[in-house]
Parts: sequence; structure tokens; C-alpha cells
Amino acid sequence: MTAPLPSSPVAHEPPAEAVTPLIRGVAVLEALTEAGGTLSASALERRTGLARSTVDRITATLSRMGYVRPDGREAVLTPGVMELGNAYLAALRLPALLDAHADALADELDESVSLAVADRDGIRFIHQATRRRAMSVSFRIGDLLPAERTAPGPLFAAEWTEREWAVWRARRAADPTDAGFPAVPPRSPAAADDFEAWTEETRRSGWALDDQLIEPGLVAVSVPVRDPGTGRVACVASVVSHTSRHTAADLRKTLLPRLRTAVTAMERELREAAARPAEPGPPPSGLAVWTTASKHELGRDFVESLARGLTVLTAFGEGRSALTLTDVAKATGLARATARRALITYEHLGLVAADGRDFTLTPRVLSLGYPPLSRTTLARLAAPRLRALADRLHEPTALAVRVPGADPAEIQYVAVAAASRVLTVDITVGTRLPASRTALGRALLGLAEPGGYALADQELESGLRSIAVPVRDRAGRPVAALNVATHAARRTLAECVSEVLPALHATAAQVQDDLHIASRFTRVPLS
Repeated sequence: MTAPLPSSPVAHEPPAEAVTPLIRGVAVLEALTEAGGTLSASALERRTGLARSTVDRITATLSRMGYVRPDGREAVLTPGVMELGNAYLAALRLPALLDAHADALADELDESVSLAVADRDGIRFIHQATRRRAMSVSFRIGDLLPAERTAPGPLFAAEWTEREWAVWRARRAADPTDAGFPAVPPRSPAAADDFEAWTEETRRSGWALDDQLIEPGLVAVSVPVRDPGTGRVACVASVVSHTSRHTAADLRKTLLPRLRTAVTAMERELREAAARPAEPGPPPSGLAVWTTASKHELGRDFVESLARGLTVLTAFGEGRSALTLTDVAKATGLARATARRALITYEHLGLVAADGRDFTLTPRVLSLGYPPLSRTTLARLAAPRLRALADRLHEPTALAVRVPGADPAEIQYVAVAAASRVLTVDITVGTRLPASRTALGRALLGLAEPGGYALADQELESGLRSIAVPVRDRAGRPVAALNVATHAARRTLAECVSEVLPALHATAAQVQDDLHIASRFTRVPLS
């Protein structure tokens, strides 16, 4: 019989069976996340306290996994790392069930609406429906905020045990300026010191108001969304604005009733969902074999125990919110002993919680790369892929989208990568062209050849040839197109198809994969 996994707060020494390379890999991912997604190797050394050789091996392993990419001397988080946070969000189910309600409320009120869950003595966002304004809320999915400086905080704290209050008091004493919360500015003198009294008041009223606790000008009103089975707070819905649009009193009078109506609909959605358990999606496959092959190929630069440990997080997902050790081993293809040591490590780090024989992911999984990428655009996702393709083919590449409402149809360039040639295409981001006269436009309009590509031969300008393929969203709709342009003297039409098209298809597939991962629980604007 397997011994129970130990439960240890992160501040304690790791248990003897913890996987040290996995602890170090998580530290690197969290450091990159707190830095906005990009750090040099020397900066990672300073932030994590790891040796340079260790940092290099970890980033090489994360690069092999598609979680970071090297950019000169820097390591940059890639959309692939979002699959870790997606595993948590899919297992949680709340975003999939409630985000449409939050989005509809944001549209109705023309204000930002968020959903947040409790994360120890803080709150962490799981959905954001923001308004695109010059003055707008900049919080992202995965951002962690101190409970006492937010409207959702006292709603969660109303259910805290005395031990949880003790954790909060210890944290306040150890970090009086909130340095451990990089998503918020330092604590101001106006920050509430009577959080316990505020929590008691919130317990009685059933809602909470944040009057500029995060920073001057920011106000929010929050209402709990309760689990239909337990009656406990499943998440908190908030309407967020600023004082130039609404005072705190106005939020209570004008927006609180509409927020409560939306929360009632959310709770009805949860009750209906409880009667139809989620069908388990496919678990990851072949990962253990892949890590072994990668070790053989890269040698000591590939940290196999880190890669295998990270695959454990992806064992969770829709219909797989709680897994036993046997479930995890079966889903990943890892040996039980390997899976067990990874779970021990994650429980120590606060990324996994144990309840008897079952394990669940915690909101802290979102700290592994999610916030910097949750506000990305398709253009930013595609840019490094375009650059690599242009360097490979020595030809300029571009990504374009349809211009909404244009009649006749137009395309707009949203990302470009130039080629180092004397004679080259010079089209800049923002340029609009008739869709019917470009390969990009034809690919977007569905006017592709049987091989899934579109060609334009000297129609826009004499000598200019272009071949393009579509990029499709998660529903299979073409939302963008990717092209390679050349001069007619450099490549014939046949050579465009035989030499350029395979690389173009491969790059479009990479951009599409990135888009599908990034857009699973976030909205990815096209530009």
C-alpha cells in the first residue's frame, strides 16, 4: 500500500521524495511570469538563485516542450505553456460554464466584468471581460491579488477557518507592502486594516464593495456565485470601473442589482451543469515516450524529470478534475513511482491539493506562464513564427485578416517579417488591400486551390508572386491567412508550390496550434 502524500506549505523544506529539478523548473516559470514573460539567463540566475548551467538546462528543456523559446540571450514564454493553466481551467469547469454570462453582463453595462476564485489568502482571476478603452482595467487571467484589497476578498474570507486567518495575518506581517503580489501596486496608507470587520459586514450583506483599495480611481462591486451542492462560494463575479465613470455609491445603487441578476443566472447554470457531469476529454498520450526520446536526442541538456513532472499537470482537465495516483500514471504513461513523486512535489509547492486518494489542481497553476499570455493577440502569437519562416526561405512573410464590414472585401496586414534582400516586398503593418487581388485575401475568402492554398501571380504589382494558406480558429473558421511573397524571377509558380508551400503549411499549423491553445479560455484579438 502506498503511503499518503505529505502536506507541506511552500515555505517549508521540501519532503525527501520531492523532485528537485521540478521545483527548479517551476521557479523558472514563475520568475518568467512575474517578469512579464521575458528574462535573460543572467536575470533568471538572480531571480531564482540557480546556477547558470542549471538555468540553461531548464530553459533548454522548457524550449523542447514548447513552453519557452530562445530569443538571443533571453528566454520568452510561448503560448504552449498555457496548456498547464488550461488544464486547471478545464478541470474547474467554471470558465466554460460562466464566461458567456460574464461577457453578456460586460456588454450590457459597458464595464469590465471578472470572475475570481480563492487562492489561499488571495484571489486569482479565472475570467476577464474587459472594455477596450484608453483608461481600462489591466488585470489578466491568472493574476493574484491580496484578499484584503479586493471586493471578492471578504466574500471568500467569510468562509475561512481560524487556521486560514492565521495564514493571512502571518503574510500581512511578513509582507506589509504586498511585494509578493506583482499584479498590484504597493500597499497605500488607504488600504483597509479592518479586514476582519469588513469580512463580517460582507457576511451579513452578501456583497462587497472595493472603493479604491487597489489604487486611486479603481472601484468594484462583487457578489458570490455559490456551488449548488455545497452552498459555498465557487467563485466571485465583479463589475470593475473607475471613479470618472462611477462612484462607489453609484456602483452599489446602479450596478449591484444587475450584477445580482447575472449571478442568479450563473448559479442556475451551475445547477443545470451538476445534473450533466462533464465527459472526460482525451488525456495526453505518448508523453512518457516523448520525454525518453528527447533525452536520447539532447543528452544532459534535457532534464527528463522536469519534463515528466510537468506532464503530470496535463493529466487533469475537463471531466478529470479529481484523479487518483493510478489515474495520473495511466493518463501520462508514467510509472506510479514517478507520478507519485511529482504529486508530492506539487503538493509541497501548492499546485496540487490532496483529499484522501484524490488529487486536484489548485489556482496556483495559473502562475506558470498564464497571465502574460492571456492578453496576447494573434499578431503577437504569429510574429516569431513569421520571422523563422522568413529566415528559412529568405523571402518576406505576412499575416493578414479580413477588414470587418468592408465592401468589397479587404484584408489588413497585422504582422510582417522582412527578408534580407535588395529586391523585396515592402508592405507594412496596417496596410489594406483588395481581398480579391491577393493570395491572402483568396485564402481568407475560401477561394483556395485543392491543396489548401491560394496563388496570386503579378496581379497586385508586376513581378510580385504570392502564395498563402488560411489560419483557422478553434471552430475551423478561417480568421487569418499567412503568405510568402517573392519576385517572379526568383521562383516559378510551380516552385512556389513545391518549395514554399510545405514550409508555409507547417508554419500556419504552428500559428494555428498556438491560437487554439491561447484562445481556449481567453479572447485572442486578431490584431
